[in-house]
Amino acid sequence: MTNVELWERRVEWPLVAAALLFLVAYAIPVVDPDLPEPLLEVCSVVLKVTWAVFVVDYVARLVLSTDRRAFVRHNLLDLAVLALPALRPLRLLRLLALLAILNRAGANNLRGRVIVYVVGGTLLLVVCGSLAITDAERNQPGANIEHIGDGLWWAVSTMTTVGYGDRYPVTTTGRFIAAALMIGGIALLGVITATLASWLVQRVAEANDEEQAATRAQVDALAEEVRALRDHLSAGTTGTASDLQGWHGDPPEERQDAGRA
Repeated sequence: MTNVELWERRVEWPLVAAALLFLVAYAIPVVDPDLPEPLLEVCSVVLKVTWAVFVVDYVARLVLSTDRRAFVRHNLLDLAVLALPALRPLRLLRLLALLAILNRAGANNLRGRVIVYVVGGTLLLVVCGSLAITDAERNQPGANIEHIGDGLWWAVSTMTTVGYGDRYPVTTTGRFIAAALMIGGIALLGVITATLASWLVQRVAEANDEEQAATRAQVDALAEEVRALRDHLSAGTTGTASDLQGWHGDPPEERQDAGRA
């Protein structure tokens, strides 16, 4: 296990806690922007602290990595979200760390892991997408997504690829969010379809195995009966032959006496 993997394992749960705290602090002002100023200030401080935690995590993984250029190439999204203020709503992607925890804690087989990812991914996409689009679009010229209810409706219709068109982003950030949500929705739909097909194939295979097992049991029982009948016939044939041999083997005098009698 590399140093980076050891670090990630040690800070996994603290980062999940920070991600949840970040979600709460991010969601409160988006859901109700008219909150008292002290509460909004507390949320802002929490966002900054959790953001600093994410920065420390990225820097630590970079320092511990043996190939830092490869690390940067493989974590471009993390770097972009950390470095560009315009991508502030994409900070919520940090919550995807929750899926790794749920994957190990709640599933023991491949299909169970897929179900965990699908359910967790769907919830995260809907919640994060609605928060991000509302934050990006609110108070923008020509915007039609001003409240969290509009954001939730837009996120669900976009992720399911329905796209009614009554709500749509007008900002560049909002369109990036829409593109990510559409791609995520299509991917989730494909995973759900594949999982359902795999389950149906497994059920059919199990039914076929049961039928084949029953057929084998019947064949084995029939073969056992045939063997028993063959043994019985063999025993009967042997006994008859012995009787005939014994009768033909009597002394001539006894056969003559038997004939005269």
